[in-house]
Amino acid sequence: MEQNVEDYKLIFEKEGVYLHTNAKRSNQDTTIPGFIRIVERAGVPALEWSPLEDEGRNAPAVLYSKKDGEGGEEDTNFDPGYEPDWAVISTVKKDREHVPVKESGQWSFSLPLSELYSLRRARFSLGRNFLVLTSRGGHPLPPLHFHRGGTRELLRALHRYIILDQSPVDGRLFLAYPHDSGALSQSFDKLQLLDDGGSDLVSRFIQDPYATTFGGFSKVTNFFRAAIRPPDSSIHSRTSQDPNLPPQSDEEPGFELITCGVELGPRPDVTRGQPLDKWEEFLDPEGRVKNPEKIKEFVFRGGIVPSLRKEVWKFLLGFYPWNSTAKERENILRVKTDEYFRMKVQWKSVSEEQEMRNSLLRGYRSLIERDVSRTDRHNTFFSGNDNPGLTLLHDVLMTYCMYNFDLGYVQGMSDLLSPLLFITQNEVESFWCLTGFMELLHQNFEESQEAMKQQLLQLSILLKALDPELCDFLDSQDSGSLCFCFRWLLIWFKREFPFEDILILWEVLWTRLPCDNFHLLIACSILQSQRGELIGSDHDFNTILKHINELTMKLDLQSVLRGAEAIYLQLIQCKELPLKVQQVLGLYVPSSSEEASPDSQASETQRLLSQSQAGAASSYAACGSSYP
Repeated sequence: MEQNVEDYKLIFEKEGVYLHTNAKRSNQDTTIPGFIRIVERAGVPALEWSPLEDEGRNAPAVLYSKKDGEGGEEDTNFDPGYEPDWAVISTVKKDREHVPVKESGQWSFSLPLSELYSLRRARFSLGRNFLVLTSRGGHPLPPLHFHRGGTRELLRALHRYIILDQSPVDGRLFLAYPHDSGALSQSFDKLQLLDDGGSDLVSRFIQDPYATTFGGFSKVTNFFRAAIRPPDSSIHSRTSQDPNLPPQSDEEPGFELITCGVELGPRPDVTRGQPLDKWEEFLDPEGRVKNPEKIKEFVFRGGIVPSLRKEVWKFLLGFYPWNSTAKERENILRVKTDEYFRMKVQWKSVSEEQEMRNSLLRGYRSLIERDVSRTDRHNTFFSGNDNPGLTLLHDVLMTYCMYNFDLGYVQGMSDLLSPLLFITQNEVESFWCLTGFMELLHQNFEESQEAMKQQLLQLSILLKALDPELCDFLDSQDSGSLCFCFRWLLIWFKREFPFEDILILWEVLWTRLPCDNFHLLIACSILQSQRGELIGSDHDFNTILKHINELTMKLDLQSVLRGAEAIYLQLIQCKELPLKVQQVLGLYVPSSSEEASPDSQASETQRLLSQSQAGAASSYAACGSSYP
């Protein structure tokens, strides 16, 4: 149908949006491929969906079936708020019997945005996400599935005309309001988002409700699959919780809005430096380290030469204090040696008969023996049968169980110990380095996995600020939880890089520069390096997982490190960086008085940029600056 050019304006268009229908008098259910659009007709904005025309009728439909025994007659009053029990019966096929559905053109709709009441993200049990629209008359439209992603682009386009407020009783439901400060005031009163009662905040809503609303609705969608959280677990928005209760770290607040209005600047070029190759010159006459921060900068920029690792690692991992003298370190080593062997004797002295009545110790020993037999066997230090390196690996892990009764041994801890033992070549020193390493990572191994959930959520926050298009694609393929990064974060990429690269990577991470969560930026760097392979491909959840797993031993560490640091510098330059992102990067610490001065943050950014761009050697020689 022809449109009057003056009366019609296309604002947004996305292909590959499937409309979910009911097939009457049949036990099949079909989704119809089509376009979603935001248009203006005579200045009135509307949200429209229409099927593919001639090309679409030849395109295969996505076919599902209800489980057996549910009968062939389908309820004609489809309620998209209800999540029926669907099961996939086949892959998409072009040649199959006629599907008795309405003519696809009859499913087209056009809804003026002034009549849009709510948007709800419904998740069916087969795992796909559907966007459900409801009009102000209370009539739900057929659910829409964004097969190729695009929900976030749609939301950003909608923000031009409406405000979306999260429902206080349903974290997946967003209510639509016009750009009107009166409506906003009512909605915020209802959601109790003005808890501080500050008049300054209220005045900002009245003066600029658009920008202020997005600042207050920085929400992140994060779906953990069954390995992290059961898909049918009950989720409630924080606003509906008892304010006296602690916030739930695994809540699912709804749509991603943190990138609305945030423009990231160009990503700077970063130069890696040479490894730390001098040590004695950093010691005073009594053996104290004169400038620990300078050493950390060298290590962060280029790692450590192999001949110095055994000494420097003991400082990085807290075995020796940075301000200890050489004499004090001798005493520390003697005390720590005695303490280690006292703990070792505890488990060595347990008889077989005693162990038969100690299921906990017996279980730890079984797990350790199994993991030791397959940990880094390609490395000469652990290869072959009856290798003394394997005995040391076993004994240190068993002794750690005596050191930390509450945690004991968890699979993956052998991966953390093997590089430490390889470098120190010493049972006692490797043990105490492991305890220092576990101070950083012990929460990863706790049974609740709360720390892992939190890190995956933080990774999602960072990636959504950096690359919303990639996140949108991953979410459309049921991979938005980033659960394929679980192993990366659990043991700090131990199985993703060659053994020699891991030695460099870990010593870089142990500096805690430029922020404590630099390992999350490394994950972002890897994911963004794969965006070209992922976006626009035919990947689904399984093939995405397969592709990520196949990256093992194929990644270039120096390129990944450069990318991660460049991401950090790019983010801290953003003047309107969302608060959640600032918190992940350690740039914002909640204060009752005020936030950090923008001027001080800008000067710090310039210093970091100049240090990176000048190169490691010249920057270290010219100034003694350090990362915050």
